[in-house]
Amino acid sequence: MMPTRPFDFTNSAGHTLSGRLELPVGPPHAWALFAHCFTCGKDNLAAVRIARRLAGSGIGVLRFDFTGLGHSEGDFADTDFSLNIEDLVAAAKAMAAAGMAPALAIGHSLGGAAVLAAARLLPDVRAVVAIAAPFDAAHVIAQMTPDKVAEIERGGRADVLFGGRPFTVGKQFLDDVREQDQGPRIAALGRPLLLLHSPSDKVVGIDNATRIFVTAHHPKSFVSLDGADHLLSKSRDADFAADVIAAWSSRYLPEPVQAAASDFDAEAEETGMGKFQLAMRAGQAAFIADEPVSVGGLGSGPSPYDLLCAGLAACTTMTLRQYVTAKGWPVERIRTAVAHRKEAGASPPDVFTRRITIEGAVDEEQRSKLAGAADRCPVHRTLEQGSRFDSVDVRITTKSGDA
Repeated sequence: MMPTRPFDFTNSAGHTLSGRLELPVGPPHAWALFAHCFTCGKDNLAAVRIARRLAGSGIGVLRFDFTGLGHSEGDFADTDFSLNIEDLVAAAKAMAAAGMAPALAIGHSLGGAAVLAAARLLPDVRAVVAIAAPFDAAHVIAQMTPDKVAEIERGGRADVLFGGRPFTVGKQFLDDVREQDQGPRIAALGRPLLLLHSPSDKVVGIDNATRIFVTAHHPKSFVSLDGADHLLSKSRDADFAADVIAAWSSRYLPEPVQAAASDFDAEAEETGMGKFQLAMRAGQAAFIADEPVSVGGLGSGPSPYDLLCAGLAACTTMTLRQYVTAKGWPVERIRTAVAHRKEAGASPPDVFTRRITIEGAVDEEQRSKLAGAADRCPVHRTLEQGSRFDSVDVRITTKSGDA
């Protein structure tokens, strides 16, 4: 899983909005801002899966709750579409102030309409993505029954069910979405645009994508989310959308910086997130290392001793697999668990404990031989016999990378 951390900021009304940053392993080559669907919140499946999938491709993503939703402050009944636009601008400014100016803006459903409307106010954004977005912001009124709309008009507000949950909608919201003129905004977008929409969307019909596409100027692209529902509630649909976004946006975003070839087996580099979080490379694998929250870390990855235990567990399991294969024994699966502790006053103080689970028809004599084979694992021998170290090579570089 990619690392996630909180990112809260203040909107134009002085409310604190709740956000989460989805971070790649290693420095992001670009940042994206994600606007969730109407009343959904930043933690709905599509927002989370798309953001994390993009993080896996090297794009850091901020997903946040609009005013009055999720963990953000404010009263949803007092919000409107114009405030959503202001929230997006506030999010982008907060990201830029933190050195993470968004180059990609993504919106889902009414969030897509908000992104199309806000794009002109987001100077750092190079490309825009709208997922299942309505052409007209007032389309959301069609999701309310006529009697509820009439009740809002008469009384100033009413409780309306969206996705089975009640939300209080105020008359100012209705008035505001009716006043939005999306056509000129889309025509003047001035950014590459990707539309993702399902032909079978029963909430926002495919004709909305057609109108947006016809109104927008090139460069523009459309990809059909065939078989998906409006909320992208199936993981495979959200993952597909994220993969398409990553591939399409690569044409417009900064290119990833290729890591230089290294003579070393593993490397650790600070991410700048938290006190101890590290971007790790070991062989061909990339992942996050960290320390537990109890000692000042973020708890976002294995600790150095966890990794040491993992090396012993992996080597033990591989050694035993090689051994039983050579013997022709009917072993189906091998699992090794490793724990580490320090015993004060003992020499050496470090103690490793292993528990090996064997699935297969193994008798007592074979079990004894497997225990002996485990002790011959190369990592076991390295830890048991100790090691030598070459002198440490410390190099000082400037920010430009010059030695």
